[in-house]
Amino acid sequence: MKKMKKTEMLKVNGGGISIGFGLLIGAGVVFIIGLIDGFVRPLKCN
Repeated sequence: MKKMKKTEMLKVNGGGISIGFGLLIGAGVVFIIGLIDGFVRPLKCN
């Protein structure tokens, strides 16, 4: 295993989920929940 200096560690990319990808997953989940709710509990438009 190679020990890295602080400057080398700051240059490492990868890992976590980007904000845009997290928002896309959240929007998809909300859409699916709304779709299921519309089928299970349909409401008339006033």
